Amino acid sequence: MVITSKYAKTFMWGLLLVSPAFAQVAMAADLSVQVNQFFQQQYPDKDSQVKVIIKTPQSQWPQCEMPDITLPTNARPWGNISLSVRCDGVRRFIQTQVQVSGRYAVASRPLAAGAKITPQDIEMKQGRLDTLPPGALLEPQFAQGAVSLRHVNAGQPITRNMLRRLWIIKSGQDVQVLAQGDGFNVNSNGKAMNNAAIKDNVRVRMPSGQIVSGVVGEDGTIRIML
Repeated sequence: MVITSKYAKTFMWGLLLVSPAFAQVAMAADLSVQVNQFFQQQYPDKDSQVKVIIKTPQSQWPQCEMPDITLPTNARPWGNISLSVRCDGVRRFIQTQVQVSGRYAVASRPLAAGAKITPQDIEMKQGRLDTLPPGALLEPQFAQGAVSLRHVNAGQPITRNMLRRLWIIKSGQDVQVLAQGDGFNVNSNGKAMNNAAIKDNVRVRMPSGQIVSGVVGEDGTIRIML
């Protein structure tokens, strides 16, 4: 095919006029993909499924190839989220709705107020996490050894405010610390600096004065992974 000088000029002008529109569409598509990838990375669990709906009109999306996407401080992990996007030094917020499906804890049988929770009282269910009440448990360990503060129906999602956790470590208590690394274990003693239940984080002051942080094991030992 031979393009004459006259048609070549017309063709080039057409490219100049159309290319910015194509570039904006491409960048918008890239931003949508990058926002979805950003939220996918927040939920690496293979059982979690994430769907992101960008509610801000596309004409108001930031336009750049490498946007810096961040969650505002103390933002909820799902639901309606105002997402910070920085492009070429300019920060904008786009409104998103994040729908997450995953596993959460429900009562496997009716629980009476004052009952101590056992592993048999809890089962994991797959469903929409963003529609659950605030504080819903995603891991059954949080409820282990806790006491139910009210009656809970079978199949009802368990939330943190339904439970009173029992401290097995109290502030000022002498505790055993087990530091574990690649091929070694080191035992030591220290003094707990806060109350903690099983699987909680606790700070410990060592005899040297150093403060370390570990996780409370079922036997009350503070475990530190090095």
